[in-house]
Amino acid sequence: MLRLGIVAGEPSGDQLGAALITALRSRCPELEIVAMSGPRMREAGCETVADIEQLSVMGLVEVLKHYPRLRRLQRGLIQTFLDRRPDVFIGIDVPDFVLAIEARLKQAGIPAVHLVCPQVWAWRPQRVPALRESITRLLTLFPFETSFLREHGLDARFIGHPLADSIPQVIDRTAARLALGEPAQGPLIALMPGSRTQEYRRHLPLFLASAAVLKRDYPDCCFMLGVVNERAAEWARSQPLLQTLGARVHTARSREVLAAADAALCVSGTITLEAALSQTPLVVAYRMPWLTHQILKRLVRVPHIALPNLLMNGAPVPELIQTDATPQRLAAALANWLGDPARVAAWREECAALHQILRNDAGRAAAEAILDLLPAGRAPTT
Repeated sequence: MLRLGIVAGEPSGDQLGAALITALRSRCPELEIVAMSGPRMREAGCETVADIEQLSVMGLVEVLKHYPRLRRLQRGLIQTFLDRRPDVFIGIDVPDFVLAIEARLKQAGIPAVHLVCPQVWAWRPQRVPALRESITRLLTLFPFETSFLREHGLDARFIGHPLADSIPQVIDRTAARLALGEPAQGPLIALMPGSRTQEYRRHLPLFLASAAVLKRDYPDCCFMLGVVNERAAEWARSQPLLQTLGARVHTARSREVLAAADAALCVSGTITLEAALSQTPLVVAYRMPWLTHQILKRLVRVPHIALPNLLMNGAPVPELIQTDATPQRLAAALANWLGDPARVAAWREECAALHQILRNDAGRAAAEAILDLLPAGRAPTT
């Protein structure tokens, strides 16, 4: 029986892993999958040896206090996969954690595939040699990454983005509002404060304060909050301003929330791409500890943090970072979307074009690139 090992490390990786498992099982139903996983991967069908919640740490400085625990987790996973010896190992994103696992397994003769290109084109380009040493094949979600990696001697393949495959190209906002129980009429704003505990606790108070400012100029505006799990939902409901605004909380329904919204206030990350593929105008805000921000300012080589701005011409998404991310400025940026139908129409045209580029049946493409590494006679014939 074929056996694959997978390590994913955050909710977006869990989504990617679930799409991959589904595609792999369509080719090889009896496949055994041993994984560090989240709920979506478990639902798709894998044996869980660790949970992605164990990697719910972010930042540069902040991760240091968790280093001993993360190192123990890393060593335990390496030993698990050496003992279980998968035919191929797949690391999904979280390169700072998973590259050491990939390197050790590759040394042991196990092909190592990495899904989601580390942002070496944006910062820390010195990691490229480490990628060559650690990874057998790298699967990219965006076309420009593939050419960059091949120029640096890596076996890279563009697979497209699973979100582009799963999000419909025609968005029915009326149906999405109805499914969520949101008002059928009037401006509706989605607040998306992040998936990790540190992230949403840092950003939700800011997002609620921004919503309160916007409400003064748009009294008929309604708000809804998208969170990743019930723990986040419970914490959100404890915020008095959430009750004052009358905002509903929707758990693990980001797709419907973004489809229903006239505009969204989002943290940086995969959620910004999900908003773009939903053709939802958005504003991006991000705050981080001061020292982390100072370090990143010196390392990052690209001018934007929002994925749509890296993928589209003209940087159409407002980005407000650190001290620029104030309730007044965020509310004004959202109001600019609500007050400019022509800008919204142009945005949606750009989003539709991006959707077409990224729609590539990513699960199938990834499954083929992984199974292609199996020795002759081991790959499934169906």
